[in-house]
Amino acid sequence: MPEATSPLTQPPTLLPPPPAASPESGPSRSAGPGPEGDTLHPLDNPARSSLTGPHAHFAERSGRILRYRPDVTPWLALPDHPDAQDWVDVATLAGPGASVTLTAFREPPPADWEIVFHAEGVQMVDRAVDAAPDPEAVLLGPADVPEMLDLVERTRPGPFLPRTVELGTYLGIRRDGVLVAMAGERLHPAGWTEISAVCTDESVRGQGLASRLIRAVAHGIRERGETPFLHAAASNTGAIRLYESLGFTLRRRTAFLSAIVPADAVTRTRARTPDQGAGSLEQVGR
Repeated sequence: MPEATSPLTQPPTLLPPPPAASPESGPSRSAGPGPEGDTLHPLDNPARSSLTGPHAHFAERSGRILRYRPDVTPWLALPDHPDAQDWVDVATLAGPGASVTLTAFREPPPADWEIVFHAEGVQMVDRAVDAAPDPEAVLLGPADVPEMLDLVERTRPGPFLPRTVELGTYLGIRRDGVLVAMAGERLHPAGWTEISAVCTDESVRGQGLASRLIRAVAHGIRERGETPFLHAAASNTGAIRLYESLGFTLRRRTAFLSAIVPADAVTRTRARTPDQGAGSLEQVGR
């Protein structure tokens, strides 16, 4: 059975624009202006929904821009329709020359921002996952981070940093004392939790460990009364087939993007209305 792979490790594959939202999937357009640019469905802008909800204690803010603390995860969250000042605030948070990483984002950055990565992706939600605890799975925590980082280095499931483990529950499977597979929780919009960091060492692939861990993580999410969801690269058809076989269904097509902040971006300013904020860096979490 194919193992899951991160969207950030897959080559870009162009897809048609995302289809109009169905009643089941929820609306995918902005709810309107508003100071935060909120969407009608929390999964339409999942990083922003997380940082204004259950993950607010991880948030840093500049104006209307939010991001996770840099040692937690690289995701940054914009309003649904960012303006010129929003991009200045992105630069304030990240710094000149830094790479910023966006998910569920389709509007292009300013013309002088160099796009270094772009890939089409899919967002899938739990409709019929046979969620269940796994007797071999062990809870992973801060003391296990060196092993987790080593497994990530070997398998490349996507961004995993020293404090990523703090985002939620992570489960692993060891063989002969060595961590060979893991999966856990990342983005956390209210009522939803993303399953992420699904990876299996090459020595044990084909044994269904990824499927078992996904079911086990999904069980914990369901026990909290929340719904699991996940992302995959549109080109990663093996992972998509795996997720479909487990009971996940397509909610929407999305995109992943990384761009470099221009050296002079922070110095650009324009007048803001009083409710838009001053664009200074603020530690939101405590």
